[in-house]
Amino acid sequence: MKLTDTTSNFAQLDGMNVHFTRAGSGPFIVLLHGSGASLHIFDDITQRLITRFEVIRIDLPGFGVTGPRPDRDYSMGAYVSMLWKFLDAHVPGEFILAGHSFGGQIAWTYALMQPARLRGLVLMNATGYPDKTVPLIMRLARVPLLRPVIRRLGSRGATARNLSGLVGPGSTAVDDVMVDRVHFLTSSPGGRDTFIDFANTDQPDRSAEIGHITTPTLVLSSDLVDGQHFARDIPGSRDVRLPGIGHLMPAEAPRVVSDAIDDFASNLAFGEA
Repeated sequence: MKLTDTTSNFAQLDGMNVHFTRAGSGPFIVLLHGSGASLHIFDDITQRLITRFEVIRIDLPGFGVTGPRPDRDYSMGAYVSMLWKFLDAHVPGEFILAGHSFGGQIAWTYALMQPARLRGLVLMNATGYPDKTVPLIMRLARVPLLRPVIRRLGSRGATARNLSGLVGPGSTAVDDVMVDRVHFLTSSPGGRDTFIDFANTDQPDRSAEIGHITTPTLVLSSDLVDGQHFARDIPGSRDVRLPGIGHLMPAEAPRVVSDAIDDFASNLAFGEA
């Protein structure tokens, strides 16, 4: 399966070839996907944004073309450290950092640590609050007796059912292309072991610090997804609710999401690189 194109690049970081794409021109927007996904979840959004922005998407360690970390460290600290090094090397000046799901958690954690680099922060159904429901497949991966089963099983049909459970009613986002891509990546060598490692990594609860974020923030949240309080806790944040949309917001509603990001970014003043 072809997962790279003419916009693909690779960065040598933490013993990995980190796959990323860059396209378009203008102020920088960096997009971070969630767990079990890849940068391709932003395909439609990227095509809409590159007319005004330079869009960089990263296949996070453990997922996509980048694949497993050699040290099997999927802690938040490892992700933020990798992101920090990547951004310092490849993104000059100020930029907008946008993340979906776990990518959103990486994004707001980075915003707490390095606010001077950020012009804006976009959170799409981001994780980070302890009351957010954990997907069933991740809960199963945390049961020691079930881990051998998860390593052996995982049909294309199971992938399709899992993805369909993550979207809103009537959504057409889960098509054959998405199912084939996700199934291919999760079935690749080390893919299931990596997912089990990731699911069993305890991430620190830093939700009490979310109110300390000073970066201008756009919060995009679905009414079908629980455990999201960013608009309540981040001072001055802009809240956009997407009714009837499930967890896979970027794929389900690319026009609404890209228009919201575009409008948000148009009100930000970017400094010089």
